[in-house]
Amino acid sequence: MIDRRLPFSKIDQVCVVVRDLRRAMERYRRLLNLFPWRIYTFSAPVVQDMTYRGKPADYSMRVAFTQCGPVQFELIEPLKGPTIYHEFLERHGEGIHHFGVWVPNLEQAVAEARLAGFEVIQSGRGYGVRGDGGYAYLNTEMALGAIYELIEVPSERRPPEEIYPPSEE
Repeated sequence: MIDRRLPFSKIDQVCVVVRDLRRAMERYRRLLNLFPWRIYTFSAPVVQDMTYRGKPADYSMRVAFTQCGPVQFELIEPLKGPTIYHEFLERHGEGIHHFGVWVPNLEQAVAEARLAGFEVIQSGRGYGVRGDGGYAYLNTEMALGAIYELIEVPSERRPPEEIYPPSEE
């Protein structure tokens, strides 16, 4: 094992992979008072340059974000695969899938992770309004007990497709 540090030392996001996004959002709202959820579909052409296990890929998922104090909480329902989310559901069922960390430059963070001995297992770029923003999941599960995701936040996020629950006006 290479003895180099990964390009992060904090957690900005916790993600749970689920089979039914709507039911999961309601469960987290009811049991933990977590809401509102901002819902997006991540697929081509919104997300560009998608990869899965080192090869170009065409996958899709529905995601929902909310804040839990300083940490972003994310739910992912995989739609079309294969993806690492499908693999996780098959092996473990629903549950905590990964921890996310914000990085200022995705390419640089990925290069540092590779120098530390960790490869990208899934990635995508271009989900921001200006075609910026990206993510890369690392093969950290054996070394750290969980997958870590490097996230370059876009300069401007697209508006959500939906907010859940809808505001009661």
